[in-house]
Amino acid sequence: MKQLLFKYMTKFTNLSEEEQQKITSEIPVESFPKGTILLHQGEVPTKCYFVLEGCVRQYAVHENGKEVTSNFFTEEQAVSIFNSHRTDKASEYTLVCLEDSVLVVGHLDVERDMYDKYGQLEAMTRKMIEEMFGQVQEEYAAFIAATPEERFKSLLHRRPELIERVPQHQLASYLGMTPESLSRIKKRLSRP
Repeated sequence: MKQLLFKYMTKFTNLSEEEQQKITSEIPVESFPKGTILLHQGEVPTKCYFVLEGCVRQYAVHENGKEVTSNFFTEEQAVSIFNSHRTDKASEYTLVCLEDSVLVVGHLDVERDMYDKYGQLEAMTRKMIEEMFGQVQEEYAAFIAATPEERFKSLLHRRPELIERVPQHQLASYLGMTPESLSRIKKRLSRP
């Protein structure tokens, strides 16, 4: 399982295999069963995660009771709530495992120590965040300009595995449509 982590480290750093081994020996990897809530909306996050295996859903429940899915994190994706700009530091989202998951667990209170100990780790984290932020910006711009059908086609192109891994009502919420609309689009696109 840690091979996925080594692969990712190699992509963003030039750490030696020995340095990678040292870092990964200090980073906790934990298994979480399907349904585990990693963070409740309104809690202050103390951990961040990196998905080695599984799927984590990010969602919020709005004042009207409507649940809105904003992201799914799968293999080789970092799961973090960036809210240090907020005065109360509370998360606006809930994070839940949609599948049995194996995650690297980063404790935010020891992050600085790890960076001091392994200088390239901070550079790696920054590069990961820059890549993730750039991807989010591109996806958001495309999402806003797209029709519901175009959103679904984009998802089929970018992340087809989600179609089978995620319940349809959550996928519809993520795409900004009703489950019925998603059903109609899927049916229309499956016709020869």
